[in-house]
Amino acid sequence: MYRYDEYDATLVRERIGEFRDQIERRLDGRLSEDEFKPLRLMNGVYLQLHAYMLRVAIPYGTLNSAQVRTLARIARHYDRGYGHFTTRTNIQFNWPALTDVPAILEELAAVEMHAIQTSGNCIRNTTADPYSGAAADEIEDGRPWAEIIRQWSSLHPEFTFLPRKFKIAVNGAAEDRAGLRVHDIGLQIVRDALGQTGFEVWVGGGQGRTPRLAVKTRDFLEPRDLLSYLTAVLRVYNQHGRRDNMYKARIKILVEALGAEAFIAEVEEEFEAIRDSELRLPDAEIARIRSFFGTPSIHNPAPLPEAGEPGFRHWLKRNRRAHRVDGLSSIVISLKPIGGTPGDATDEQLDIIADLTARYGLDEIRVTPEQNLLLPHVHNEDLHPLWLALKSAGLATPNAGLATDIVSCPGMDYCSLATARSIPIAQAIAKRLEVAGLSEAAGDVTIKVDGCINACGHHHVANIGVLGLDKRGEEYYQITLGGAFGKDAAIGGIVGKGLAGDDVPDAIARILETYLQLRRGSETFIDTLRRTGADAFKEAIYVAQ
Repeated sequence: MYRYDEYDATLVRERIGEFRDQIERRLDGRLSEDEFKPLRLMNGVYLQLHAYMLRVAIPYGTLNSAQVRTLARIARHYDRGYGHFTTRTNIQFNWPALTDVPAILEELAAVEMHAIQTSGNCIRNTTADPYSGAAADEIEDGRPWAEIIRQWSSLHPEFTFLPRKFKIAVNGAAEDRAGLRVHDIGLQIVRDALGQTGFEVWVGGGQGRTPRLAVKTRDFLEPRDLLSYLTAVLRVYNQHGRRDNMYKARIKILVEALGAEAFIAEVEEEFEAIRDSELRLPDAEIARIRSFFGTPSIHNPAPLPEAGEPGFRHWLKRNRRAHRVDGLSSIVISLKPIGGTPGDATDEQLDIIADLTARYGLDEIRVTPEQNLLLPHVHNEDLHPLWLALKSAGLATPNAGLATDIVSCPGMDYCSLATARSIPIAQAIAKRLEVAGLSEAAGDVTIKVDGCINACGHHHVANIGVLGLDKRGEEYYQITLGGAFGKDAAIGGIVGKGLAGDDVPDAIARILETYLQLRRGSETFIDTLRRTGADAFKEAIYVAQ
């Protein structure tokens, strides 16, 4: 894992002092809420429906046990006993008092964490494949590149006030688990004909009210040119991006308005002008950052346990992922108990997770875009005791990747932008599918729920998406089918009229029942849907309407 250097420590310390003064001026009236808003957003503080919310950055989703313990303490002492992990691999605290925020930031800084650039029109937290350094299909570990981007982008003076927020993701594996094509910039590590690694670059993806998939702007970018090329893209965006209409301000709109060819031409022109500048990455610096990351090795690998309770074997089948090193496994800790709030973890659970991370996880844990946690490096001989400990903490739900592994935004329970509830809908769907046995029967399928068109829950790229909207004061929910997050990324299509909230769980159940009737052999849900088309499912959705 990367550790703060003197620049990080100084930057964070000075920012805390600056923000403490800004909060004092807000509280005594010297700053109005309108004046305070851009200042708090740059420090991760939102004003939600009921209280301020603090979003804490977790760069490329990686934490150690001391950091998790600090999150537990913050949840216990400054919030209401829990934190919420997000699809951008951050954590949110929904109930901090504004007066407590400087103290929270001080505690975070003590374990090399902060809340800088988790909001506002800036470069947000860079994400990566949560299995980086562990995945069997990995070409190269993407975390060093995510770290280089973090250092380059933090409080970058040229990109502090962009037309809109900006999100970058890095993926180093054959399978795209970072969602590159729905990011403003997606970087896929590839090999050229000589076996050298570089980046395939995608620009202009995003979700929200105008979902778009990114276009490929480069087949191969040399690693040393990474920051020069990113700077070129952002300069073109900063110059031409719409600032008169926030709904048309994202780079996806600019790429579409200019046309891919014209946009790429402008970027290439800017890139050629700066590629030999001080932005070119020295080989020594790349090697230095890489030295902080690695994959553990084992001298005497143990095999996977063949015996054990049925519950343990079932958990292994669903929540274990193959590791590139013989004798190790990657384990998903599901934060999706049936009927629970997706992505939530209590302070007690966070303390237990910290202990297990130190004991069984080589002191490293990751946050995933699915709002779960991942222990990337677990010795096979530790799998059974780990399962027992997780089970006793309510953290061993064996549903990773199943229909009950539902992603959900906070919706109207918390968010001031939401137009409908999302958490209760997600909970009701999970209960309905579990009771009917449909989650296990349907196998791998993604369901994602949003409470507004901003799509923080990523319903656009779910196999089955649910979008809550307001219609003359009544909540109703659109169903989308056919979305996908990874290498075969796709935006789901609306299949018909909206449903009342109470009708959504039964509609989802009928979709899965229809899939079980239509599938051929070992087809997944998305494979069957693509073969038959959405119309084959439409009648099932509206049969009771």
